Amino acid sequence: MSYIDGFVMAVPTANKQKFIEHGNSIDTIFTELGATRVVECWADDVPEGEVTDFGKAVQATAEEAVVFSWIEWPDKQTRDAAMEKMMSDDFKDERMDQEKNPMPFDGKRMIYGGFRPIVEL
Repeated sequence: MSYIDGFVMAVPTANKQKFIEHGNSIDTIFTELGATRVVECWADDVPEGEVTDFGKAVQATAEEAVVFSWIEWPDKQTRDAAMEKMMSDDFKDERMDQEKNPMPFDGKRMIYGGFRPIVEL
């Protein structure tokens, strides 16, 4: 069964095009390492909740949009191997160079996690 890495982040609306370009660059690394699908979604219909919501989860400001993203892997083993490779000192890829390709958002407010699907239709 597949394995999913999920992400929610606040991205300055002024950086939307930079985010798209960054995603097009970085996301190809995941597919090269075995991901079957990478999806980046810009907020369209994200209501503000009374207690919590996507925006509150990442402390989004009025000048930021919420982005919901996921990486689909064929299985957790493929994902773990890809992440281990990307984090190794031997992995040299200019697309990951923060000087040349900085994240166009505050990575400290990004939430993420790995998920095992329990229902797939």
